[in-house]
Amino acid sequence: MIFAANFKTNHTRASTKTYMEDLKVKLVSKKPEDKVYIFPPSTALDRFDGDFTVGTQNAYATQNGAYTGEIGVEQLEEFGIKAILIGHSERREYMDETQTKVAEKFDFFKEQGFEIIYCIGEPLHIREKGFESVMQYLLAQFEGIDISYDKVIVAYEPIWAIGTGRSATVDEISTTHRALKKAINNKPLLYGGSAKPANIKEIISIAGVDGVLVGSASLSVESFSEMFLA
Repeated sequence: MIFAANFKTNHTRASTKTYMEDLKVKLVSKKPEDKVYIFPPSTALDRFDGDFTVGTQNAYATQNGAYTGEIGVEQLEEFGIKAILIGHSERREYMDETQTKVAEKFDFFKEQGFEIIYCIGEPLHIREKGFESVMQYLLAQFEGIDISYDKVIVAYEPIWAIGTGRSATVDEISTTHRALKKAINNKPLLYGGSAKPANIKEIISIAGVDGVLVGSASLSVESFSEMFLA
């Protein structure tokens, strides 16, 4: 199983350092085959020792250059970071990242050899139209994406379940993941959307779920560790 923590715009450099130190202790008890990824805010990126991978929530598709407010590969290399989130619904919505922009970013970081957690998801009004509409919406988010890339992990996050406390039902997750698995040639597929200690066992027991991308429930190392130690 894969357990990925997305801190979003939470935690400071100091609190992230403490979190990583506590996490390192917790990871001693995890299953050897499980993988853990942590995506802190850019101000807290650093080199951390432990049985986990640190990635960046975002970066600009450049080595370096005149891109005010952005970080590029040169800055990430300083900390040995080679993992990135791409396509998260919050960046698509709030930062106006179009599918074309997302695909360009994917191609750039693929060429750099990054591990990519590629996020897809649908809003509530699409879900309410029925499963066929959901799949059309989700598959459109693979336009321009090289799903054959050997370092890609797909994360399915129904937008209506992110940060709302409402997770998709077992049937919704199972049906969607089963269809997506066929479309992505059986690449690792995570579920995201209000995954938490209370529902983690149920979620990871669903066929086609290879792990979770966790938001708010990952901000506490106690809460997050409950999930990968469940």
